[in-house]
Amino acid sequence: MASAAAAKACVFCQIVAGEVPAQIVLDEPDLVGFLDARPVFKGHVLLVPREHVDALPDLPARLRDPLLEATQRLARAVVDGLGAQGSFVATNTVVSQSVPHLHVHVVPRTKGDGLRGFFWPRTKYASDDEAAEYASRLAAVLEPPPAR
Repeated sequence: MASAAAAKACVFCQIVAGEVPAQIVLDEPDLVGFLDARPVFKGHVLLVPREHVDALPDLPARLRDPLLEATQRLARAVVDGLGAQGSFVATNTVVSQSVPHLHVHVVPRTKGDGLRGFFWPRTKYASDDEAAEYASRLAAVLEPPPAR
């Protein structure tokens, strides 16, 4: 979580508070969705928690399900409302996160729209052993799911 000063300086917090204008698409008790001012494609929505949360690892457990559920609804809305064939859904955590407030991008997609794969170059593992080593390192530090 961020300090009160950081949240006050956050443009997404200002949008949530109505201090900065935005085209609001979704307005709910815990979440706000609005059009990205610099969309990949027209209809590109940013979904944010009302509460200032820096990045995905900081998201409180009580907001996880509402965030994913609203993301699903927005992904359907770009198809049903804009005639897109599907969507690209993504979030950045710190690196390439232009605003330090958790946000999920829901971008309408249509075959042949010009967006190819991810926005960065791809690489390969040198061998199956190298891939296994990366998998092992991740699995070793992965937190278990919360008790239910």
